[in-house]
Amino acid sequence: MKEQNSATNDFLSSGIPGLDEVLGGGLTSDRLYLVEGEPGTGKTTLALQFLNEGVRHGEPTLYITLAETTVELRSVAESHGWDMEGIHIEEIIPDEKALDPDQQYTIFHPSEIELGNTTQRILAAVDHHRPRRVVLDSLSELQLLAESPLRYRRQVLALKQYLSSRNCTTIFLDDRTALSTDLQVRSVAHAVITLELAYQAYGGERRRLRVVKYRGVAFRGGAHDYNILRGGLYVYPRLVAAGPRDSFDRRQLSSGLPLLDTLIGGGLEEGMSTLISGPSGTGKSSLAAQFVHAASERGERCAMFLFEESRSNMLHRSRNLGMDLQAAIDADRLTVQQIDPAELSPGEFSSTVLRAVNDGARMVVIDSLNGYLNAVPDERFLVTHLHELLTYLGQRGVVSIIVGVQQGMLGSSMSNAVDASYLADNVILLRYFEANGEVRQAISVFKKRGSSHERTLRRFEITSGGLRVGEVLKDFHGVLTGVPTYHGDSAAYGK
Repeated sequence: MKEQNSATNDFLSSGIPGLDEVLGGGLTSDRLYLVEGEPGTGKTTLALQFLNEGVRHGEPTLYITLAETTVELRSVAESHGWDMEGIHIEEIIPDEKALDPDQQYTIFHPSEIELGNTTQRILAAVDHHRPRRVVLDSLSELQLLAESPLRYRRQVLALKQYLSSRNCTTIFLDDRTALSTDLQVRSVAHAVITLELAYQAYGGERRRLRVVKYRGVAFRGGAHDYNILRGGLYVYPRLVAAGPRDSFDRRQLSSGLPLLDTLIGGGLEEGMSTLISGPSGTGKSSLAAQFVHAASERGERCAMFLFEESRSNMLHRSRNLGMDLQAAIDADRLTVQQIDPAELSPGEFSSTVLRAVNDGARMVVIDSLNGYLNAVPDERFLVTHLHELLTYLGQRGVVSIIVGVQQGMLGSSMSNAVDASYLADNVILLRYFEANGEVRQAISVFKKRGSSHERTLRRFEITSGGLRVGEVLKDFHGVLTGVPTYHGDSAAYGK
């Protein structure tokens, strides 16, 4: 028998997408791990994925179940498309004879008999199959059999030593259904993974994973969203923008409208985030589509994420404005994803955006900020999630455009959903104003970190031929109030 592995850099893959990244590389081999969570959090699914990964690498595996039957385990596997081939199942469950009154213990306590029998069957299964990966489901049964905390801890310590000496990488599952919840196994385990289930006021429940401890490994702390889909658990690691930064020269990307480029100082710089803000109907989404259209015409890949408008409506509206985004989609230069707000989690959304960037997207549009914030109303620090995402994209040299709807239509009472100076590097503002009995639109740049920009207000129009940025509104005073005064020749500006 070989010696127990003592290195901390000899990792095994968990087989769960995203979890190895959270764990800092995977599971250190020949160690004991605790996965805890209430019923329904996906512990059994996680364990089966862990064993299936071992089968894929040609390792012998063993699932020891003290609660679920073999039929139930195979049913779970079948729901995910797994055949369980190569996974040995040892079912240690009291049979129906335990219901016979003649079989009940009268002199001895059940723990004195059943705990010893259960332990012997576990050891015999390990000796017989000689597995490299083991799952024990669940510790609640052992805790109830042990009865006392001292006996329970000694039992777990003995199992840990026995399994480690036989070069087993082991996962203990704890469903927290025992009479008392203590921290005995947490102190014994090499790492502790907690699965949490939170119910929302609207929409689906939210699932989060936390690594409570991992000895000798720099894991990624905090809460990480995850989903249970066909195929198993999918973990979406929490985004950390303070990671490595790419070094690149910031190019200015043209909007395709010369006067708009003049207004914003030549174009949008790579690695910068831009908030296009204004009341409903001023053309914010159309302006974002204009930047995407210009980028795709240059051969650059883009990605759009829609929270409010449907994909078909966006493409139809853009086509009517002379922007054929469908051609960019067909040429694989643009991806448009419609996000279902009721099923969104911040981690999953960030993961979806990063997947698009890893596939080559150099411009990302989120339409809209309000839809994103309203999608998960029960989430705290949702704006911080988005800020971290935009910062991370900036470090990758991606141009980020966020559409934000201001509350109100005219005047100084309009407000944004968030502090624009915290969220975005650049702020483009669209406003309505009234002149000569007509509602018109104006565009201006209120903030730009990448370069200097015009501080003027220009006429902005949405026409059948596309978007048009006009001359400076130099003869108007009070445009931002919505009802300006005109100091020029009204006849000359009547059209």
